[in-house]
Amino acid sequence: MRYITQALILAAPLVEAAASSKRGLVYVSSKTPQDDSIWTTDSDLTWYYNYGSVPTSDFNGKLEFVPMLWGAPEDPENDMSFYNTVKNLVSEGNNISYVLGFNEPDGCDGSSGGSCVTAATAAQVWKKQMEPLKRDFGIKLGAPAVTGAPNGFVWLQNFFSECAILAASSDNNATNTTSCEVDFIPAHWYGDFGGLASHLGQVRSTYLNISSIWVTEFACAGCTLEASQSFANTTFEYLDRIDYMGRYSYFGSFRSSVSNVGPNAAMLTEKGKLTDIGAVYLNQAMTGNIPKGSASSVAKFAGWSGIVAAAVFWSIL
Repeated sequence: MRYITQALILAAPLVEAAASSKRGLVYVSSKTPQDDSIWTTDSDLTWYYNYGSVPTSDFNGKLEFVPMLWGAPEDPENDMSFYNTVKNLVSEGNNISYVLGFNEPDGCDGSSGGSCVTAATAAQVWKKQMEPLKRDFGIKLGAPAVTGAPNGFVWLQNFFSECAILAASSDNNATNTTSCEVDFIPAHWYGDFGGLASHLGQVRSTYLNISSIWVTEFACAGCTLEASQSFANTTFEYLDRIDYMGRYSYFGSFRSSVSNVGPNAAMLTEKGKLTDIGAVYLNQAMTGNIPKGSASSVAKFAGWSGIVAAAVFWSIL
């Protein structure tokens, strides 16, 4: 495993170790599909998700796919489309060991990519489609992945409260006799390393009955190149080391010119070449390639600034 080291950033020497089975890919569809092969060429990545329930064909047989139920269906009481899609994947011989729940359900401002699902609806869908996957196929369930802002933490607590209400009103149906079943908690973070470590500590101490955490989105959003590289260097090593970290996936699998978290966080330059962060994440030699942004990418980043500010505020409470 390689970690970025620059004399002005971090005094520690370059570290190399065995490949990390934790490290995966947040795959974001783009207008440059020729970049897709980068993530499976001389790469130590072992798994990926793409915010959907259907695998990305370029990764078939190369990376383990983790389906996601991104948002709530229009008819949550009767819709079984996610369950049926995953069931078909399993029946076709795909290795589906994990699924992810709702993507940032507390994000309702329209600019952050959140699915904007109420806790009550999420609990209903969880009982309807997610828990049967665990019961029928032994698939492990990742809780809804809320934002790193304070309202995300509140939303997740409300979700489990709604699950308890469903359990209390159960008519002894086998899928509704307990609060919602969850095997791991996914976390998102856009800020500095200290904030990330504090956030994970709070999640860990709140949900001691859940043994594993995944970090499924993280980056030093809007940071300088030096700060972004330092964040990556420190964070990759930290997540590999802590025992309760099941898996993690860095948010940066796109070109710097289209990055909505700042160009310096991207793992590809505007020309589709690996940056140092990208090379280190794939366990390759550093490239020295400097990412450059665009006016549009700076504008897109502005949508994340409120989330980052709120998250940093929460980390110091």
